[in-house]
Amino acid sequence: MLRSLYSGIAGLRAHQSMLDVTGNNIANVNTVGFKSSSAVFQDTLSQMTQGAGGPQEGLGGTNPAQIGLGVQVAGISTNFSQGSAQSTGKATDLMISGEGFFVTRNGNQNVYTRAGSFDFDDQGRLTTPDGKIVQGYPATDGVVNEGGALTDLTLPVGLTNPAQATTKATVAGNLPSDAATGTVLTRDVDAYDTAGNKRTLALNFTKTAAGWDVAGSDGTGATGTTSLAFTNGTQTGASSVSVAGVTADLSGVTGYATLSTVAISDVDGRQAGTLDGYTISKDGTLVGSFSNGQSASLGRIALATFTNPAGLEKVGDSGYTVTANSGQATLGDPGSAGRGALSGGVLEMSNVDLSQEFTNLIVAQRGFQANARIITTSDSVLEELVNLKR
Repeated sequence: MLRSLYSGIAGLRAHQSMLDVTGNNIANVNTVGFKSSSAVFQDTLSQMTQGAGGPQEGLGGTNPAQIGLGVQVAGISTNFSQGSAQSTGKATDLMISGEGFFVTRNGNQNVYTRAGSFDFDDQGRLTTPDGKIVQGYPATDGVVNEGGALTDLTLPVGLTNPAQATTKATVAGNLPSDAATGTVLTRDVDAYDTAGNKRTLALNFTKTAAGWDVAGSDGTGATGTTSLAFTNGTQTGASSVSVAGVTADLSGVTGYATLSTVAISDVDGRQAGTLDGYTISKDGTLVGSFSNGQSASLGRIALATFTNPAGLEKVGDSGYTVTANSGQATLGDPGSAGRGALSGGVLEMSNVDLSQEFTNLIVAQRGFQANARIITTSDSVLEELVNLKR
């Protein structure tokens, strides 16, 4: 049989594969995080009809004569270029701006993806639309355990932020040096014990001939006193007063004339609070907001990078798994060691270029037609051979 018949068949198969790859790209033009692929061709083994001959005296060398036996698909490569951003406004929609993959858990297997369309399930775990659980670094008492073992990234339902006892307060401003003796200024602030019980800490400033007396009380019978003296508006006496374990720092108080601006500018301590909101920062940290005004890190999303991302195996659902040629995953924080930063409320769209794909469709179609002509022409030749004997 004619070799051209088999070359034409090989060409049909190869261009059919090219059509399959191109069709899949176009089908996924709106798939979040999809990376387009392209078929790469190479020729097959060529049949030797005449070997090469070396040059001799008075006779030149000859080149080998070979007839090719067709074409085959050498490989299908994946293009991991960045896709365009689409704003969604949803806090759990995340896009990686740069290199890296989200790490998700499907049973006991890690699956890597660029698709950042996530949501929380009824257990507070951050998951993909098909139920894979996003992995990250846990946090203990608001401190992220960077570099530790990955765990399910969770927004704990009913989490509380513990109460903190008040231990210090800062007083600033000015006490008027020209105030009449006996003038009393009172400044109140809320203070808390270790159980979060609130009490009022009162500081009474009383003008004396020598300066100002300061008396503190917290409503439970605890008191504390001190005196402030000033020279040209600057303190020369005591700079703090303590009431039931709360130390009020008075070093920032001045004693110039006219101005009466003394106030408690800062105080620590808080009541217990419940989790009522969250945000995800650019470095992947899940930050919880509590009803007592506090915020704390609850965990951090991990990203994986690979020496050869093109060696990853597609496993469906926009996921990839490790192969022998991809290298093992290198884990770390977003924005570190070449990994991309995260953008919240944004999704990475498919990187399929429709104009290029439609061009590829035309190329594949014409290639398929041309190889079909090889077969019909070879058939005509065979028909002529058959008709030689009539």
